[in-house]
Amino acid sequence: MAGSDEVNRNECKGAVPIHTWVLISNFKLAYNMLRRADGTFDRDLAEFLDRRVAPDARAQEGVSSFDHVIDTSTGLEVRIYRAAANNNGGGGATLPILDFLGGTPAASTPFPVILFFHGGSFAHSSSGTAIYDNLCRRLVRLSKGVVVSVNYRRAPEHRYPCAYDDGWAALKWATSQPSLGSGSSGGARVFLSGDSSGGNIAHHVAVRAAVAGIRVRGNVLLNAMFGGAERTESERRLDGKYFVTLQDRDWYWKAYLPEDADRDHPACNPFGPNGRRLAGLPFPRSLIIVSGLDLTCDRQLAYADGLREDGHPVKLVYREKATVGFYLLPNTNHYHEVMEEIADFLRANL
Repeated sequence: MAGSDEVNRNECKGAVPIHTWVLISNFKLAYNMLRRADGTFDRDLAEFLDRRVAPDARAQEGVSSFDHVIDTSTGLEVRIYRAAANNNGGGGATLPILDFLGGTPAASTPFPVILFFHGGSFAHSSSGTAIYDNLCRRLVRLSKGVVVSVNYRRAPEHRYPCAYDDGWAALKWATSQPSLGSGSSGGARVFLSGDSSGGNIAHHVAVRAAVAGIRVRGNVLLNAMFGGAERTESERRLDGKYFVTLQDRDWYWKAYLPEDADRDHPACNPFGPNGRRLAGLPFPRSLIIVSGLDLTCDRQLAYADGLREDGHPVKLVYREKATVGFYLLPNTNHYHEVMEEIADFLRANL
């Protein structure tokens, strides 16, 4: 199913809008500066180069945001996004975050709580990174719900399973907050979502939730980052084309996985030779967004097949001519059609 079009290194600018090409190329340039051959990472420079925005309690296009520490032992922080009081695009302020969290269930009408995990191959970006702040605001507007963006610990300083532990802590926190509850039951109607490494985190947190009996309404994975020891056809064909190389991916997996692990570790290859099958577990429905020009697209398609084989409902949206990061800017049909798919998925599983 991976695209059949032949590509070469000189064609990548023509395959995507110029603004997307500039955005992703700038990220790639910065990322190449930060990774070191010995496996270490220039975190100070990464923090300097990360274009971040502060939370804003006043409405930006109808959405307000707050940062809140949910685990003092690890310093785990989330950024909470919700519709502003007047929700008309003006400057109306919402309740201070502690007043909001200390309140009663927010609404009798059900709304989604989207627990979002940013991308960055486990090493880059944060909940305050501008592109993810913008994306979370869009998710609030299209879902009419609340987005909780998780500022999980990053590799290589914090290896497996730190990112998963932070995601699990965030899920337990979200499900315990009365103010995030809605509907007749009063409980939080949680969805897990993320792109790249964030999609990988969403999967592994959903597995923990299924084992623990915590209900997750659905997973929304955007170009989720999976891998394996054996190269796939798309990895060989698209290596070095459309922004990403296998050498990049190998570095990030080595930085995140346990030091003695290879890419068939279950964190990387969940349905591989060392993975865990999910048949019989109450795993949530999944919406899986795959870009045909992402070199790991075969991995993502195999992941969708693995869920189906284990009896779990999957909606696969395969965009053959899309590249990594197409969902970060609203400048293609891929973006607008995928956002409609996400909105439909949230409504159908609320």
